[in-house]
Amino acid sequence: MESASGETIGILGFLLPGFVAAAIFHAFTSHPKPSPFERVILALMFTAIAQTLAAPLPSSIRSVEIEIGGGVAWDPIWAMAFAVIVAVVVVVAVNYDLVHKILRKVHFTKETSYPSPWYSSFFRNTDRYVVLHLVGGERLFGWPEEWSNDPASRHIRLIEAEWLGQGPREPTEAEVLVNVDEVRMVEFVQAEESGSTS
Repeated sequence: MESASGETIGILGFLLPGFVAAAIFHAFTSHPKPSPFERVILALMFTAIAQTLAAPLPSSIRSVEIEIGGGVAWDPIWAMAFAVIVAVVVVVAVNYDLVHKILRKVHFTKETSYPSPWYSSFFRNTDRYVVLHLVGGERLFGWPEEWSNDPASRHIRLIEAEWLGQGPREPTEAEVLVNVDEVRMVEFVQAEESGSTS
């Protein structure tokens, strides 16, 4: 019975780096969390990569071994280190659309790595102010400090917000939270163009 328990702990220890890498991926990307089954598959993929990278290291380098029981030894340091490095590389590639950008250039896909066109538009225009055209005809100008990953999440937070009207701009509070149900259209404008939008 002790042997079975040791093997179970050994298997969990073997899989742990992949689950840590998957947790890093989900924490630092804007993608909605998939189903539990898909999360387990992602963790297993990270496990396979991390363990494959750690396996060829000579035992002299793998000086830290934890004896788990039942004759199972686990080299946690290197597999965990590789898992974290791989997760960070994948997070950067996803957040900056690196792989999809290359694939679009060779006409393999037209997709992006962003979770939605809404998020993609805001991310690609991080150097621009926005004019929110509201349902009632009003226009609100400001700097998009925070926006939802998906328009269904319902909010945009603007700072330096001002109402645009027929006459001069009317100042508002420095920070405004707008429900996207009230937004008919989002216009991205350069800072120097902002003077001509009133």
